[in-house]
Parts: sequence; C-alpha cells; structure tokens
Amino acid sequence: MRRAEAEGTTVRAVGAGHSWSDAALTDGYLVLPDRLGGIVDVDGRLVRVLGGTHLRDLNAALDARGLALPQMGGYDEQTIAGVVSTSTHGSGLNWGPFPDFVRSLELVVAGGEVVQIERDDPRFDAAVCGMGTLGLIHSLVIEVREKFWLHEVRTVDTWERVRETVTPAGVLGEGDHYELFVNPYAGKDGEHRLVVTRRSDCPEPAGEPKDRLERNPLTELESKLPITGVLLRFAARHWPALLAWRFDSVLAGMADDAYDNVSYKVFNIGEANRLPAVSMELGVTLEGDRHLEAVDRILAIAARRRKEEKLVHTSPIALRFVAPSRAWASMMQGQPTMMIELILVDGTRGGDALLAGYEQELADLGVRPHWGQINALTPARVRELYPRWEEWLAVERELNASGVFDSPFTRRVDI
Repeated sequence: MRRAEAEGTTVRAVGAGHSWSDAALTDGYLVLPDRLGGIVDVDGRLVRVLGGTHLRDLNAALDARGLALPQMGGYDEQTIAGVVSTSTHGSGLNWGPFPDFVRSLELVVAGGEVVQIERDDPRFDAAVCGMGTLGLIHSLVIEVREKFWLHEVRTVDTWERVRETVTPAGVLGEGDHYELFVNPYAGKDGEHRLVVTRRSDCPEPAGEPKDRLERNPLTELESKLPITGVLLRFAARHWPALLAWRFDSVLAGMADDAYDNVSYKVFNIGEANRLPAVSMELGVTLEGDRHLEAVDRILAIAARRRKEEKLVHTSPIALRFVAPSRAWASMMQGQPTMMIELILVDGTRGGDALLAGYEQELADLGVRPHWGQINALTPARVRELYPRWEEWLAVERELNASGVFDSPFTRRVDI
C-alpha cells in the first residue's frame, strides 16, 4: 500500500477471479490473497477468518469444529472477502447476504494503516460492503451456527401456477431456503416451466438409500464432461434456438424427490458451476409485489427480442430471495429482495445486448445490479438506487484518502 502511494499508483485485491464485473480490475498493483487463508480464532459462534479464505476451505474448517455457515450461494470457490465485499447471498427470507454475518472487519486502509471496525462503529455499514474500495480486508469475524443438515426437494411446476404464492405471506414466509429456476420461454400451453427448489433443516442422514445422499449422478456427470462446455458454446453462438428448445427437458431432469446432506454440500449446486456461463443479477424489492411484475416483464422481453431480433436467452433464469441488509451498498439494503440471475451460456450471440436491455427496461422498478456481475451502472443511477450513498462516500473518502484504491470501476461509477 505504501509503495503504491509513494509511486503514485493504486492497489486492488482480487479474490477467486469469479466475478464478471470490472470491480477487481486495476491499472496499478493487484493483490492476490492466496496465502491469506484460514481460521485464526474461534469464540463460540464467532469465528475470525483471514480474508483470502476460499469458502470451500472455510466450510471444511468449520465442519471439523462442528460449525457451519448459516447460508451461502450455490458456489464455494470465492473468497470470504469477495462474497462479503459484493453482498453475495443465498436464498430464503430468513437470511440476509454475507455482509450481515460479519461482526468485525480488519482493514488495511490508505497510508498502510490497519484499522479494526466493529459492528457498533458508525463506519461499519459502509466498510462491510465496500467492493474493495475502502480497504483491503485482512480478516473478518463472522457469526456462524452449529453444524446442520439440509433436505432438498426439486419439483417441476410453472410460473403461472406458482406466481401468486411467491410472496412473504405465501411460500417465502415458510422458512425454507426457497428458489426458482425458470424457462424464459413459454411451452405450447403458454406456460413457463420452472424448477422449485426447497431446502429445510433435517436430522443427520443415517441408513438412507444412496440416491437420497447425492444429486442425480447422470446430471452431474454430463455437467462435468469437458465436451459439454464446448458443445454449449458452439450452440450458443451458432444455434441458440436448440438450447432454448431443450430447456423444458433440462428442467425435468433436475427434479429430485430428496437429497439429504450436510448443509454446505446441499447449498453448492455442484458440477453445474463448471459450465461456461456469464450473468447479470438484478435485485428488486418484494414491496408492492414489484418482484412479480419484474418476472412478468422479463418473460415478455425475452419473447419479444427472440421474435423481433432473433436474440435467444440461452439459459433458464434463477430467482432467489434475501432478507433486508443493513449494509449501505448492499443490493438488499433496507428491503426484502428478489435477486434475478440472468444467466447466459458464454459466447451467446448478442448476449451483451440482451443483458443491457433487461437492466434498462427494468430500471423504473428500481432494480439494483449485483456489483460482482455484469452491469451498466452509472454515477447518477447509483445515487438513485442507494439512499445512503452519500454517507457511504463520506466513509470512502476517509479510508481511501490518498485514492490508492481507485480503479477503472471507481471511475465508472464516480466513487
């Protein structure tokens, strides 16, 4: 940090390199936290962990101590600093995003000063979701829970049948880790097939048949084969309609009447993470059923652009639900949120235009793009979306007083 400041250049940290956004790009020094991993201390359910710890390693270390993360997304390769800094999340309205698990942060800020920011510090709600712009995270104290097991069920349904139930007074209020995976295109009956995934706590599996203790082995094998990625990219570029034609059968193949395992293995969606994909994720409030309108619009946009422009959305769309966050720059700040992951096979013809169109056409619903995924945020747009943005900027000016954390990303959004 001090060397960069003396040279008049900048520093950014990158975690696992999983992000599709420009948040970690730098024209100065790049810090790789590969040797900044592991648990430092455990005090009951409070765990101090080094910022470069990958979730897969953290899960294993917690499991060995009879502990677990209370929630996580479907991937475990990211670093803990990365998922906290970008407000990464799982699904279920009983749980907030990763910043809300944090109780203390140890940061290296401008001037090379090491500061510890506790939860009662007025700067905490800014620093905990800082996109790498308020300091380099050396370590964090996170609150975990006792080790637990999950029972997962996947069923096939349609958006039209489940739509009115997807509210806090309906299925979202029942306490499950609930999410949807939706075909953006209607079938011959005019309905959009989807997979409903529900996960709930269960006793430790004992004496159960093998098929309940693992996901569909054929689906896992298909995702794992290198040729699968090659074929998907080829189809996305040259024959995207073929991918869309297969969506209903892909969703049908995901159905599973039971999968029971330790929590972090059930949260992880498995070999599907290795498929070549890019995505944009948009957060929309559940208030006033704005989230239902957002899904309806996305389905209409996908159909219209396929018909008029021959642009095909090359993957089903994921819908996840997250409790409000206190972090000022979190996509879930101050509101229960549905996160819409608009996934495309890497190389999809016209993919950039498709994603930009969704963000633009949903802007009036107040959608907040995920910092760690593809987005077209502008300074004016950020100020519209985040009511405490000026307070966040005041903390940024303090901790990044020398501008050592400036980058192409900060210049784009005028931080």
